[in-house]
Amino acid sequence: MFQLIQTHIHGQPAGHRGRRTRLVTKDGRCNIEFGNIEYSNHYAFLADVWTTFVEIRWRFVLLLFVASFTGSWFVFSLLWYWVAKSNGDLPGQNHTDGHVRCIDNVNGLTTAFLYSLETQTTIGYGGRALTGHCAGTVALIMVQSLVGVFINCFMCGVILAKISLPKKRAKTITFSATAVICLKKGSLCLLIRVANLRKTLLIGSQIYGKLLQTTVTPDGETIILDQVDINFTMDAGKDNLFFVCPLTLYHVINRSSPFYELSADTLPQQDFELVVFLDGMAESTSSSCQVRTSYVPQEIQWGYSFLPIISRTKTGKYRVDFSNFSKSVRVTTPHCAHCFKTDVDHRNHSNQSQPDRSRHGKLGIDNRGFEVIEVQDSLDITKM
Repeated sequence: MFQLIQTHIHGQPAGHRGRRTRLVTKDGRCNIEFGNIEYSNHYAFLADVWTTFVEIRWRFVLLLFVASFTGSWFVFSLLWYWVAKSNGDLPGQNHTDGHVRCIDNVNGLTTAFLYSLETQTTIGYGGRALTGHCAGTVALIMVQSLVGVFINCFMCGVILAKISLPKKRAKTITFSATAVICLKKGSLCLLIRVANLRKTLLIGSQIYGKLLQTTVTPDGETIILDQVDINFTMDAGKDNLFFVCPLTLYHVINRSSPFYELSADTLPQQDFELVVFLDGMAESTSSSCQVRTSYVPQEIQWGYSFLPIISRTKTGKYRVDFSNFSKSVRVTTPHCAHCFKTDVDHRNHSNQSQPDRSRHGKLGIDNRGFEVIEVQDSLDITKM
């Protein structure tokens, strides 16, 4: 029984461990936690109070919205109650002949709260109002009006900023669920598909990748999350993409690629994470945004190619079939990059080693694109 428990805990497949420990989730969130931060550094978040409020969750924003208004109403209601009590306006206090109230119809804390709410929200039902007899009430109503305007501006700005965050635009950019490795344009490549679900473009789009893995230096130092640049190329170009339809990114697996030593058998046993980034500027809001996703070895298919998804309708429109966006089909692919390189070198060597002597005895090279035309010798010979 104890062995079965150990097997269940420690003997899980590598794919489950990879999904649990990945740094970037499929939807782009970073799985990282900061610990042992000095208490004094927390004041840095208060110094950047705008970013702090914009980045907090919606539940806390709504709580802050309600608390800020309700708290200000209650604080000023206490001040209005104190003014009324100091002037002797409350019931039970000794009123002299000719007594003039500071605030009409404020007879207790409840009516003082209602007057504070009506003042700050500019409702003004008309039942409670200043008499102008007390100079302090004029200054107090000015302060409350300014505080109310400040709270309105700040909270409206926070809500508007959260609604228009670039991360919301990033939700309409999607990557394929898996990556594939196959032959493309005579090279062994790793392919990833990305699509823009909106018709508005991302201006100045750039796509790049980072390979995250644990490496050991020659000195014996272990580097966790060592980052290696991964260059991606597209048929539409590398920078300033016309991102109006789904694009296929491909990374050429050559000698300079970190995937050069991999093969179809060793890929599932690897421990790395490929993070793909797309940076661009939204055409409608002119706000910069970044979309990211990640792939672990179990999400990379060797020997597969993506199905086509773009077609043309009878009416002349281009149609994108997203049902095949992440679907792939098995294709003929070399077992490893070494095998592909050796096979290419062997074919090139065989083509160059075939002798093709001309009538003068010199070696020639076959030009398969050359078309041989038979020309008959003319019987008429012109003599000089």
